[in-house]
Amino acid sequence: MENVQQLTKTIQSIGCNDRRLERFENLYPLPNGISYNSYFIDDEKTAIIDTVDSSVTLQYLENIKFALHGRDLDYLVVNHMEPDHCANIVEIAKLYPNFKLVGNKKTLQFFEQFYPETDLSANYMLVKNGATLSLGQHQLTFMLAPMVHWPEVMFTYESTEKILFSADAFGTFGAMNGNLFTDELDYEQLYGDESRRYYTNIVGKYGPQVTKALKKASDFDIAMIAPLHGPVWRTNHNYILDRYKAWSSYTPEKSGVVVPYASAYGNTASAVDYLVAQLSAQGIQDIRVYDVSKTHPSYVIADIFKYSHVIFAASTYNLALYPSMSALLDEMTILDIKDRKYALIGNGSWAPMATKHMVDFFETQKNWTNLAEPITITTALTKEHQAEFDALAKTVADSIKAETEK
Repeated sequence: MENVQQLTKTIQSIGCNDRRLERFENLYPLPNGISYNSYFIDDEKTAIIDTVDSSVTLQYLENIKFALHGRDLDYLVVNHMEPDHCANIVEIAKLYPNFKLVGNKKTLQFFEQFYPETDLSANYMLVKNGATLSLGQHQLTFMLAPMVHWPEVMFTYESTEKILFSADAFGTFGAMNGNLFTDELDYEQLYGDESRRYYTNIVGKYGPQVTKALKKASDFDIAMIAPLHGPVWRTNHNYILDRYKAWSSYTPEKSGVVVPYASAYGNTASAVDYLVAQLSAQGIQDIRVYDVSKTHPSYVIADIFKYSHVIFAASTYNLALYPSMSALLDEMTILDIKDRKYALIGNGSWAPMATKHMVDFFETQKNWTNLAEPITITTALTKEHQAEFDALAKTVADSIKAETEK
């Protein structure tokens, strides 16, 4: 049966949920599933804005047939050619062969790469930045937003109802639970952390491009923001816009400390527990501790974006850095995270090399501020090193307090 919801009297949400998918892009855990949003505009001419993933094709096609009520489809606008949004273009072409496939040059190139056996060139409608399309009462304007987060991405602005169809921008992990709009639910509780994890891991590398896209979008009078994942924003736009401004400029949301650690037998973990207890004694409240062998890097990355300080602690493994910590640092490099304050703790029983490897890594990173001399322990934390840990806790705490007092 169809599952269609009204954005306005003439615009519908025709997307679907997937609560079975284990990992987004086969990488990122989805404990609460994911939504794939698609929108239908009913006017003199009909239009669909983006499609959905192949995992929900049957439900999606039911939604389309219901929305059209026997009419033909005139336009399919493709804001983003990633497979979770483009997977049903060919299916739609089979049902409505006369439609126009609306996209920019890179969009149509990607379509041919993904579907080399399907020739829809006769259906192409090539648009450039600033191009417009009239559906009757509804007027669409196309705004290129390259690298947010693929090179073909564009936003579509509908001027009559003042809706920005924002592709992957302003979206979130997590399936929808019936409520279409953010003001119908507790967004912070349901999606606050997951929207950060979504941005920081999917879009996070492209902060400068996001900043440019935000500036372009500010030229439009926006009543709603309709992303391709998660609920629609029709009120309190500043909540998500302010977050995007902070994330895209690598500005911490809060003063606090994240402590990712890698520990083979528990000695490094025990040393971290001592350290964070001293941070607490210094009055620091926002402390997040992660065992990177157990926690998926996407959660750690999200909190590194959120907080101002990071203390990395890792043991040595085969004369190299412990593999799970090495993987986290590699992920940070890929995402080009910057503008954080950090400290390092290494461990090793017979040839402690972890500290050196982490020092070498941070010498290659941009705009990371080292707060203290690295500490190296040999197996277990002893009273010999206790004073160093106490001093590090005070240094980090003083730095956090100084930021809080600004």
